[in-house]
Amino acid sequence: MFLASKLLSFATQPLAWVVVLLLGGLLCMPVRRHWGLRLSWAALAVLLLQGWEPLPDALLRQLEAQQPGPAPGTSLLPYAGVVVLGGALEPAYVWQGHGQVALNDAAERMTVPIALLQQYPHLRLLFTGGEGELFANGLTEAARAKIFFDSMGVAPQRVIYESASHTTYENAIFSAKVPGVNPAQPWLLLTSASHMPRAMALFRTAGWNVTPYPVDFRAGMHTPWTQYSLAQAAAKWHLALHELAGLLAYRLAGRA
Repeated sequence: MFLASKLLSFATQPLAWVVVLLLGGLLCMPVRRHWGLRLSWAALAVLLLQGWEPLPDALLRQLEAQQPGPAPGTSLLPYAGVVVLGGALEPAYVWQGHGQVALNDAAERMTVPIALLQQYPHLRLLFTGGEGELFANGLTEAARAKIFFDSMGVAPQRVIYESASHTTYENAIFSAKVPGVNPAQPWLLLTSASHMPRAMALFRTAGWNVTPYPVDFRAGMHTPWTQYSLAQAAAKWHLALHELAGLLAYRLAGRA
């Protein structure tokens, strides 16, 4: 399943589509020049179109709205803790040699829980995340998360780490088996808003009593029609398509 998720991640990158179209154009050019030109123009069209941000933002906005969190001002006293999904830490090789923590664009997954623990001293934090890279290299994500939370002054006894999972499905299954964790108790599930529909479906299917606590919103309420960026829009397309394809795959497999 882990290898399949990596293949899915590659297939949902629009830039990969551009490469495939260009490769097809180059291969066709010597024998079918007109098809080679058509594929090359198609590659250019895909490349230029994917830079227009209102399109991927519309997909992300739909994903981010599916699982709203508790209303502002809602007390979190009834909850046993907060489950934090990995995905906000840079790979282990980035950490090596610098002596500093390294967060990526989903940093809110790591920073928001600290504020929750400060506001609600009874909450526990369960961080779940093993090695997210295809070829393991150094510290697991849980080990890197421990370095981060320790550096932020979070009391070690308030944090539980699960370090064997590679996918969101394994996050749900393996975390439920961690000693001292009762998935039947009410927990907050904290992850990126676009990832929340897939995460909630998997955790609830696995028997967790979870309430969504989405963070890391990318789309906002409205995107100006003039917003254009090849780099940012390509990343948004990848994020949205990966989540939609992943949710469909898990549903077809009966896991969500």
